[in-house]
Amino acid sequence: MTRLERLRPERLNEEQRALYDSIAGGPRAQGPQHFALTAPDGSLNGPFNALLLSPPLGEALQSVGAAVRYRTTLTPRVREAAILLVAAAWDSAFERMAHESVGRSVGLTEEELSALAGGSVPATIDEQELPFLEVTQALLRGDLTDEEWEHAVARICEAAVFELSTLVGYYATLALQLRVFRVDPPERRANTMEDHNDE
Repeated sequence: MTRLERLRPERLNEEQRALYDSIAGGPRAQGPQHFALTAPDGSLNGPFNALLLSPPLGEALQSVGAAVRYRTTLTPRVREAAILLVAAAWDSAFERMAHESVGRSVGLTEEELSALAGGSVPATIDEQELPFLEVTQALLRGDLTDEEWEHAVARICEAAVFELSTLVGYYATLALQLRVFRVDPPERRANTMEDHNDE
């Protein structure tokens, strides 16, 4: 069960409302919606509800997230595959649910999604995508060896390593917050509520 009350828009203070509007009306809300940003009561889903607890920090964090999602040089397939490797490493059900949906929209197959859910680089990943995901796996272990660094720089450059390390750190932060606040994906939350009602 979630540890955090859902913060509905009408109950937010001015600072919280400004952050709410930047999330609900920002780039995540544009175009096709692969998962709902808001619940029926208007509160923010997933990790975004918790960001409202500390608007200055929440605004900084959501800005990093928007940059990772929309302003890196990573291809959409590489970005979503890397995010799903983070979700697997942290066993984050919400991240997996949200980014499998996005992943399908950018061309990840069910076979590839299944491999990523298990923390593996899919066998079907092409040669251009492979070094990005190898770097992601190394980062999830905590570092790149000197040999891995040289290999990465030769194949994807320092800027891509920076972008991937930021992606891994950002989604690990969200996974930790989702865990601490006990935030489940919507389907899982609904099932838990049904189970609770049955008791």
